[in-house]
Formats: sequence, structure tokens, C-alpha cells
Amino acid sequence: MRSLRIALVLLSLGFAGALAAIEVAGVPVPETVSAEGKTLKLNGAGLRKKLLFKVYVAALYVETPSKDGAAVISSSGVKRVRLSILRSLKGSQVSEAISEGFERNSRDQMPKLEARLKKLASMIPDVKEGDEIAFTWVPDKGIQIAVRGTDRGTIEGRDFGDALLSVWLGPNPVQEDLKKALLGG
Repeated sequence: MRSLRIALVLLSLGFAGALAAIEVAGVPVPETVSAEGKTLKLNGAGLRKKLLFKVYVAALYVETPSKDGAAVISSSGVKRVRLSILRSLKGSQVSEAISEGFERNSRDQMPKLEARLKKLASMIPDVKEGDEIAFTWVPDKGIQIAVRGTDRGTIEGRDFGDALLSVWLGPNPVQEDLKKALLGG
């Protein structure tokens, strides 16, 4: 009986390992995710740090992997940025950090984006270690937001989707080494 239990544990560990492409800061990052009936491939993943604190593990999933941030942003396919939270954060902290990323990369468009950015802020609740936030770009629909696996709503507009992805992949990302990691570097 003990041998059977050990074999089952080893088998389950092997199976779990097959599901995760990599591990970042102790967070398993799956090789693929499903969205809108498509299988998205892991483009890259990395750790977001602020000062000395580990904040989240970000993973970028796309239909066609690329090492070019501008190409990922402008691609017409489904794409997702998944944030695996590593510390408790107020929803306002998350939305303020995203707003700063918008300012850094999309300043000229802010008058058109402001109302939708406020809508996004209202969709982000307080989060704690182990929670996930997913931003999924779906052509002709917009950015779908899910927190802890629960749909929080959709924000329309390609301009908004591009600005949101620019927070991590734009010319002035929130963290340069995180951008590099998301682009498979």
C-alpha cells in the first residue's frame, strides 16, 4: 500500500510539472492558457519588484510568440497578461500603478483613455498573496478583466488595449527587466 501511495505522489508531481512551463519566484507558470476558444502560448514571464518587495509574477500569453514588444501590442490576436499576486495590495494601489504606466507610455492619449481607466480602477478589488488578475485582449470586444477567476467586465477600444499592454511592453515599461522577461529574454 505504501508503495502505491508513493507511486501516486510521484505520478501526480510529474503531472503537475508537465503543466508548468517554468516557475518564477515560486509561482508555477503554465505553458499555455485557453481564451476565447484559442490556446495561447507563454511568451515569457518575470517578477515585478518595487524597491525591495516582490509584488507579482507577470506572464504574457499570445497566439504567436514574439520578442518584439511593439509587434505583440499591435498583433490582432488574443493575448493575455496574467498577474500572480505575491503580497496584499489595495485595489487602488494596483490601479494607480497601471495609471502611472499609462502616463509613461500613452500620455498623448490620456484625455481619450481617462474615463476607461477609471472604469478599470473600479474593477480591481483589494488582492492578497495567491490571487490572480488577468487582462485578456479579445479582438472586437476589448480588454476582459478577471480577478481570482471571476469576470469583472470588459473595457472596449483597441486604443485602451494597446495602452494597457504598453504598461509592461511599451517604450517606458514599469520595469525594464520585466519587459525583457515577458518578451522571452
